[in-house]
Amino acid sequence: MLTHQDVEKLAKLTQLALSDTALAEHLQALNQTTSLLSPIKNIATTTIEPLISPLEINQRLRADVVSETNQRDRYQSLAPAVENGLYLVPKVLD
Repeated sequence: MLTHQDVEKLAKLTQLALSDTALAEHLQALNQTTSLLSPIKNIATTTIEPLISPLEINQRLRADVVSETNQRDRYQSLAPAVENGLYLVPKVLD
């Protein structure tokens, strides 16, 4: 069960200004929600394998081959500043 202080802390973290009435309403709503979810804690999950996907599907993968020609020099010729194959950009942090 959440307390009044828990909801105040959540409101502060989310930068919400709540009146005492709104705070009490949110406290009640959050406690109702958590009480609905509490039976989930009692479900035995130790024998259940984690799922990658709930669907039994195989991904179609393409062959790992080069399908494009290397155009690095062409692209870098359009850049305003390049050095040793790297794009130079203005410094944004001190």
